[in-house]
Amino acid sequence: MLTSFFKRLIMKNKTLILREAQNVRDFMTLLMKRKNTSLPWTPDEIKQLKSHLIRMSFYVPVLMIILLPGGKFLLPVLAEVLDRREQRRHALIDGDTTAKAMNGKKEEPV
Repeated sequence: MLTSFFKRLIMKNKTLILREAQNVRDFMTLLMKRKNTSLPWTPDEIKQLKSHLIRMSFYVPVLMIILLPGGKFLLPVLAEVLDRREQRRHALIDGDTTAKAMNGKKEEPV
């Protein structure tokens, strides 16, 4: 329940969060580490993420939720919502099907 609520809040503010994340050096690389490498964050990395989030929360107040006790469990949710690769994959898939439909060619079975 809390994660779905948090996802909705992040989606509403996604462009603002991404804009602010670009201003913070290495934030996105560190945030996506778990998703890209399947390795957990170290305690030092979690401290770095929290310090970045403290700075960003001045501009995007919804990020204050992560700074509350137990908020580190919401970091994977933040990474999932902010992952821009998912959008590109969906756009490529949608683009491929519309490109085939625009050509009017049917694929023949082999």
